[in-house]
Amino acid sequence: MIIIPVKEGESIDRALKRYKRKYERTGVVKEIRNRQKFTKPSVIRREQKMKAIYIQKLRQEAEN
Repeated sequence: MIIIPVKEGESIDRALKRYKRKYERTGVVKEIRNRQKFTKPSVIRREQKMKAIYIQKLRQEAEN
């Protein structure tokens, strides 16, 4: 359960914004979307590998 203490004199809009940010960071929405369909473990591994290669390529370009 996410608890957002509302500070004295804080607007509801600001508290809602903090709630939404905290909710997004927990990854609930991402997990729900992933569970809607089955993805084979080999496909997941392939996507992770491609992402790692992409990130490594970006870092190498940033170094040069």
